Amino acid sequence: MPSPFPGMNPYLEQPAFWSSFHTRLMVAIADTVAPQLRPNYYIEVETRTYQDQEEPEEILVGIPDAAVLAARSIDQLEPLRVESGATLTQKRPRSIFLPPTTIKERYLEVREVGTDTVITVIEVLSPKNKQKGKGRTAYENKRSLILGSLSNLVEIDLIRAGIPMTMIGEVQPSDYRLIVSRRSQRPQADLYDFDLREPIPSVPLPLRPEDEEPLVELQAIVQGVCDRAGYNERIDYRQPVPPPKLSEADQHWVDELLVSLRGA
Repeated sequence: MPSPFPGMNPYLEQPAFWSSFHTRLMVAIADTVAPQLRPNYYIEVETRTYQDQEEPEEILVGIPDAAVLAARSIDQLEPLRVESGATLTQKRPRSIFLPPTTIKERYLEVREVGTDTVITVIEVLSPKNKQKGKGRTAYENKRSLILGSLSNLVEIDLIRAGIPMTMIGEVQPSDYRLIVSRRSQRPQADLYDFDLREPIPSVPLPLRPEDEEPLVELQAIVQGVCDRAGYNERIDYRQPVPPPKLSEADQHWVDELLVSLRGA
């Protein structure tokens, strides 16, 4: 079943879908553009890793047999009683620290054959990149390095939620943003902004200045990912669109768009 939305499907922002969608999209972009890059370039899927634990002083309670107490404090434990009338004391757990969660975020690099020089970096933003915390800090640091380097950057933001990446100029509010930053034109860059009701624009993939830029047809790539993964059959369109809240006009448009899928 095809997506009912003409562009990006906002239901893919649900945690149940986004992680797999992000991974599948990265691979699909790489597989789609790879033939257009030969014989001078190739594309690789790379991984950025960071530790995500914003509050290191948070304590988790370790309990024998991995049981977890969620609602009661340790002092509220009742003694255990056996049939003989004897009383056994519940063993008290020890407080421990667990290591921070390791987060891995994938991105793409277009490299030159022979030298392995990174010509262009392709980033598809994740929810953590758009929230305050280590995920955003890690990405902003990487973004600054790229923008200060000799590599091009293609930044794909298909997430309505969160804080958009920093950009200067006549920027209008929009649901989604695609940025193409060519090293030869910095600090100027091209912004492709679009909204929920619009199809995803195609963007050029910058290489070396003397080479033709292949076109990345993101709408077709996203649609292909959704078809192969069966997201459109798995999404419950009776549920509301994930946050942020839609405008009154957009909500009315979504309700009309999904009326046949929601039933009576």
